[in-house]
Amino acid sequence: MDSIDLEVLKTSAAWIAAGRACALVTVTRTWGSSPRPVGATLAICADGSVVGSVSGGCIEDELIARVRREGIGRGLPELLSYGVTADEARRFGLPCGGTIELAIEALSPRSGIAELLRGLERHELLARRLDLTSGAVTLGPAAPGAALLLADGALTTVHGPRWRLLIIGAGQLSRFVAQIATAMDYHVIVCDPREEYRGGWNLPGVALLHAMPDELVLELRLDRRSAVIALSHDPKLDDLALMEALKSEAFYVGAIGSRLNNGKRRERLLEFDVSAAQVARLHGPIGLYIGSKTPAEIAVSILAEMTAVKNGVPAALRVGHAAAPERPGETPCARVHTQAIQEQDPASHAAPSIPSSQFGI
Repeated sequence: MDSIDLEVLKTSAAWIAAGRACALVTVTRTWGSSPRPVGATLAICADGSVVGSVSGGCIEDELIARVRREGIGRGLPELLSYGVTADEARRFGLPCGGTIELAIEALSPRSGIAELLRGLERHELLARRLDLTSGAVTLGPAAPGAALLLADGALTTVHGPRWRLLIIGAGQLSRFVAQIATAMDYHVIVCDPREEYRGGWNLPGVALLHAMPDELVLELRLDRRSAVIALSHDPKLDDLALMEALKSEAFYVGAIGSRLNNGKRRERLLEFDVSAAQVARLHGPIGLYIGSKTPAEIAVSILAEMTAVKNGVPAALRVGHAAAPERPGETPCARVHTQAIQEQDPASHAAPSIPSSQFGI
């Protein structure tokens, strides 16, 4: 599963290789409300085919009509603004007061799209600089945290895995989490040293590493753009990863399990070289409370919480599984998903089964 931006680049490369005239459209600036953020991209072909999005749809329609009317020229890149007047805002479906500026660049083999894709396949973080006065393109490494820049007659865009996600455990839930996270521009790495999981992992683009979790966490040198999720259901593996991840700068560290098991996990971590402040960073039970029932829904719950943390949503506005409402008479240890009951330690098997919409993952 590719992210939208990666799909735009791959489609552009295919059109260029086929000799089809096409252009790359990038949102460079916005004022007021706008449907798409700065950096959003769209590729458009001479026949009006499009991939990606720069608005809610109305600007795309205008761009398609323009291409069909005028074709895709081979001239210099240009900057266009939409929504400057109230009439234009209504015409293009922009929110009240919204204005959007686009850079439109005719593509060719000299545009460096194929080279950019090769770098992305190596999980490199790259900066693509487009000289607006000449159309010349240069590629180079981008600094962590770099963002789109429009200055000095050039447009510099940043491409690559700006965020990293390490998943411990290669089970079914990990597959769904990895797929969604990949579409969200994460560079996903799955770690599971257990032999029985080697043959079953076949998710394209997501590597499965057979290493000890704590060693891998140290090797990755997690920074503030990294997250770690422990999903193996094996305390020996999950705890090893968490011990090191909680000491790192990772913006999010979470673990699956019931409230009871997460309480025991916190006690175990405190017995090792992990401080109370570091243990307090652990998100567990993991995920936002959305009544998840299936592995796919659980994955959505997990990534919803991770996204909220990444975007700085206050904890008071997030309802995690740890704070989810309980049914009258229900004990925390009862809030366990059926599959989790089977995979957790024997002590947790005594927990009574309840409808999966009430579990705490």
